[in-house]
Amino acid sequence: MNDNRPSASPWWTPGVHADRRPFLLGRNAIQARLRGFFAEQAFIEVDTATLQVSPGNEAHLHAFATEAIGPDGQGTPLYLHTSPEFACKKLLAAGEQRIACFAHVYRNRERGPLHHPEFTMLEWYRAGESYEALMADAAEILALAADVVKAGLLTYRGRSTDPFQEPQRISVADAFKRYAGIDLLSSVEASGATDRDHLAAELLQAGIRHAEDDTWADLFSRVIVEKVEPNLGFGRPTILDEYPVCEAALARPSAHDPRVAERFELYACGVELANAFGELTDATEQRRRFQAEMVEKQRVYGETYPLDEDFLAALAIMPEASGIALGFDRLVMLATGAQRIEQVIWAPVADTTA
Repeated sequence: MNDNRPSASPWWTPGVHADRRPFLLGRNAIQARLRGFFAEQAFIEVDTATLQVSPGNEAHLHAFATEAIGPDGQGTPLYLHTSPEFACKKLLAAGEQRIACFAHVYRNRERGPLHHPEFTMLEWYRAGESYEALMADAAEILALAADVVKAGLLTYRGRSTDPFQEPQRISVADAFKRYAGIDLLSSVEASGATDRDHLAAELLQAGIRHAEDDTWADLFSRVIVEKVEPNLGFGRPTILDEYPVCEAALARPSAHDPRVAERFELYACGVELANAFGELTDATEQRRRFQAEMVEKQRVYGETYPLDEDFLAALAIMPEASGIALGFDRLVMLATGAQRIEQVIWAPVADTTA
């Protein structure tokens, strides 16, 4: 089978399945080992509902919409969740301390070697613990995944990462300076407000092309994609830490610099594997951020999603906590050497655009 494009034959044909089967067995072995890892640390595995009143309120996440029809024939809009995050945080508010979840999640407008409309998200949360504890978890999980399938390296498209080495930790601001020559935080105020023209001038001086109508967030994303991400997670894993607060809608501000938030992403082989937060528990601030995200979503895509009022109410009693979402299928890909996400999903969704 050609690993660089979808097979001409369906996944269920014996020959294609035989090619994929070693990756799928590796998936099962990794999942079993990670379940053991969480059990050993007294995590409770939870199972959250897929149907939610809100799929999440980040501007650039796209959901699948549906409708619940009651016995009276009346319909209520619902969505397939893009993450189990809201439900997991409600469980923290209910009193759970350490929870983990292997959740099928759904994201529209996403399809490619690393993207699938339905995939598995591994999320876990630690109440009363810092997000640095999640960094240690993530590093151990990379090593466990590689060890269980006897992989000395994580690999993707000819690039490799040693999962047994301690991750490099670099702040977003330092990465902008190192890889693009840009002083990112000079365009961010202590209030979190951003100066679009200042950042545009920084990009111009660095020789990075951009459009006149690019927002500050557009400029930020352009640098991340073009200059920063291509340098992350090679040789050893990378933790990209301390995102600007406006790029961390569900994370609390850092105690040492209000311009940045307690958010990190984990990279290996240039692939983003996980996204983690020191969780924001201020319901008023969370509402303000969600509303701002939905204004941006309306501007760019002409649609919005409702807010989950239950979630905002739960934040009022949710304890301080840290949480992380890891793309489980991507982890399996890197550990087994698969080249496309369909190779590690037992029954992939048909690609009607192919």
